[in-house]
Amino acid sequence: MRRRFTATAMAIAALLAPGLAQAHLVVTGMGPIYDGVTHFALSPEDSLPVVALAFYAGLRGPGSSRLLLAVLPSAWFVGGLLACLSGVALPPTALPLATAVVFLAMGGLLASDLTLSTPYHAVAAIAVGLVRGAADLGGAPAEAGSLLDLAGMCVAAFALFALAVSVTLPLKRFWMIVAARVAGSWVAAAGLLLAGWILRFGAKVQ
Repeated sequence: MRRRFTATAMAIAALLAPGLAQAHLVVTGMGPIYDGVTHFALSPEDSLPVVALAFYAGLRGPGSSRLLLAVLPSAWFVGGLLACLSGVALPPTALPLATAVVFLAMGGLLASDLTLSTPYHAVAAIAVGLVRGAADLGGAPAEAGSLLDLAGMCVAAFALFALAVSVTLPLKRFWMIVAARVAGSWVAAAGLLLAGWILRFGAKVQ
């Protein structure tokens, strides 16, 4: 019975195994804008820093939230555009390291609930947008399809930021604020784990 179960499981796994794996831009068949939205949605390295930054902006108030809602997608588009037009891709080690730093910075900022002036909030949003935009479009061909992919990512970043900031903006109770900060600590922990993995085993890309 156990052998039959094992053979059946292996047969199902073989049937479901993809013949082609794409590790960069997702192709949905619905057009490049939807490809960009799907890529963003399926990339936690893109979405988690956006959520952490949005939670932090919500705790800082409406002024910071509105500013970052405009700055983040704009910086994302600029970073992706520069990477696309230059044709320069980040080295294999630089990309995961940049992801780890972004996770640590945004998660730590939210977890600490650090009080900063509004211009520094914009600097954080610009840094996230430039790094993730460049990472998403690094090595992509300079053509209209890539720019539409980038536009889809920016729209998705805008929408997710708006939804996430609406969660923490009205929070007044202390335990709710603490819960949002705990979420930031988990993002920072993920960045620390990723950094430790890179330092121990290196960034292995196949």
